[in-house]
Amino acid sequence: MSIKSFAARIFASHIRKKIDKWAGNPHETQQKVFEELITKARNTRFGKDHGFCEISSHEDFIKKVPVRDYEELKEYVDMMVEGLEDILWPGKPLYYAKTSGTTSGAKYIPLTKESMPTHINAARNAILCYIADTGKSKFVDGKMIFLQGSPEMDEKNGVKLGRLSGIVAHYVPGYLQRNRMPSWETNCIDDWETKVDAIVDETLKEDMSVISGIPSWVQMYFERLIDKTGNKVGEIFPNFDLFIYGGVNYEPYRSKFETLIGRKVDSIELYPASEGFFAFQDKQDVKGMLLQLDSGMFYEFIKAEEFYSEDPQRLLLKDVEEGVNYVMLISSSAGLWAYNIGDTVQFTSTKPYRVIVSGRIKHFISAFGEHVIAKEVEEAMQDAVAETGAEISEFTVAPQINPEGEQLPYHEWFIEFEQEPEDLNRFAEIIDRSLQKQNSYYLDLIEGHILQRLKITRIPRNGFQDYMKSIGKLGGQNKLPRLSNDRKIADQLKEII
Repeated sequence: MSIKSFAARIFASHIRKKIDKWAGNPHETQQKVFEELITKARNTRFGKDHGFCEISSHEDFIKKVPVRDYEELKEYVDMMVEGLEDILWPGKPLYYAKTSGTTSGAKYIPLTKESMPTHINAARNAILCYIADTGKSKFVDGKMIFLQGSPEMDEKNGVKLGRLSGIVAHYVPGYLQRNRMPSWETNCIDDWETKVDAIVDETLKEDMSVISGIPSWVQMYFERLIDKTGNKVGEIFPNFDLFIYGGVNYEPYRSKFETLIGRKVDSIELYPASEGFFAFQDKQDVKGMLLQLDSGMFYEFIKAEEFYSEDPQRLLLKDVEEGVNYVMLISSSAGLWAYNIGDTVQFTSTKPYRVIVSGRIKHFISAFGEHVIAKEVEEAMQDAVAETGAEISEFTVAPQINPEGEQLPYHEWFIEFEQEPEDLNRFAEIIDRSLQKQNSYYLDLIEGHILQRLKITRIPRNGFQDYMKSIGKLGGQNKLPRLSNDRKIADQLKEII
């Protein structure tokens, strides 16, 4: 065992004890975070506008601070981007994480000197918890690759801005710099396909032990490696034993990855976003990710089914239940207040608090009142893959409201198969049966002959990559929505077909 590997085990044990302490006292930890946030921001523009000096309880906070998304907070962010200080948080931010996808164009999410370390520490602690949980630390001696956005940044009124993954690249600790791949020059390549080819060339002869990224883009990297060498990824990198991912559910990709690698490898799931690093998988044999309660973030939850009602109840951790779909709100040391990040989560455990991401509050299908969510379509796909041995590269789902002729409407599943099932009809039946089991509204619509059984549309090889490229979102941290309540994506995919 190397000195670095031995030291990693000692440090992992130390960090695990610290995590267990706050995880074992969740409500006290969150109350402390809440009080610190309110006190710190009391004299900001937002704090004065919302009477922070009069807030001493969660009930006060609810009365004075309404739920907002980015569009509703934008007037404050615009003041900050213009160069004003003490707006959402004391002083100026260190960075803006620039993201897209809103009705008004780019979003600028502030990262402050208080919030930035929470991103870095959570990523580090996820790996340390893995070491503490498994006793495996040899991988720290090998090379590690992080498929991420360019670290190059622009500047607005004295504050640097860029993609979150590119900003984080500036914070890789010194003891990992020699192990880190790809090179800085390669990481700065903007065109994703050119970048992946360069990464393949750089890593082919290296001793890769850890590979990290969004599964769909890591899959592209793996396929390029195999195309170039004719060997499985596990043969190219015999010491590759740990895959770290976030952004999407890995399960639909798992069988495909095991085929590409040629064997099983351990994995760690992360839940990072520009707005905060919310959770990570801390145990290999337990479902869900540990919610980060001691990272400068105060959490509230609204039941998804109540979210669009006139006065939905904002719940604290002590009020949540396992298996219920919640919209997660955060207030943070980045200056976000009762902020709707757009995700829905479900708790898999409340001792300690662990979550899975169940979807996006705006990403669902309810064209007929069924309210099918991402978690349900992903589990249905997993069931079909497990029963048939099929392998998929990617998929998305949309409603078909007005089919030709006198057919009943249906859900259309667009699937790119790596290995098709022997019987596609049976594959569709398994998915449909699983959805009916999970979602009683969908079951009622099928049994009531309002909907007919789902239909599958095959997407040609690399079709989803072509679609993402066509909308300027190939690679990086971009993700394909699992499902939509309209035909926008579906119609563009039809054009590709």
